[in-house]
Amino acid sequence: MDIEQYREFCLSLPGTEERFPFDEDALVFFVMDKMYSLTNVDTFNFINLKCDPERAAELREQYDFVRPGYHMNKKHWNSIMLDGPVPGQLIREWTRHSYDLVVANLSKKDQEALKRLDGRAGPTGAWRSDGA
Repeated sequence: MDIEQYREFCLSLPGTEERFPFDEDALVFFVMDKMYSLTNVDTFNFINLKCDPERAAELREQYDFVRPGYHMNKKHWNSIMLDGPVPGQLIREWTRHSYDLVVANLSKKDQEALKRLDGRAGPTGAWRSDGA
């Protein structure tokens, strides 16, 4: 997976925006103004992702390329080092996990706004489980 494929995947998640809040190299993906992914846009040599603390520890033990989050709260963030082969499926799975964690912690108001952005809310704002 390269940076363009990663950008495309992140931007396909409902409500995602990309920004450069720190400098011109640090590409950050947000959902409803909450960060869920950070990477270097030029080198794409790592991705910082939010992670459930227990799962974060398990992943660090299981994979050499998963480390405590660089410049992040190491309990809640992992850095995925991309200097070797990392399956794209794992990157997508872990990015989605990070996104889902952030969404689960949004206020109810923001979650409802996100559902409307995703097109799964009816005209009254009621959640439509059929995905239509």
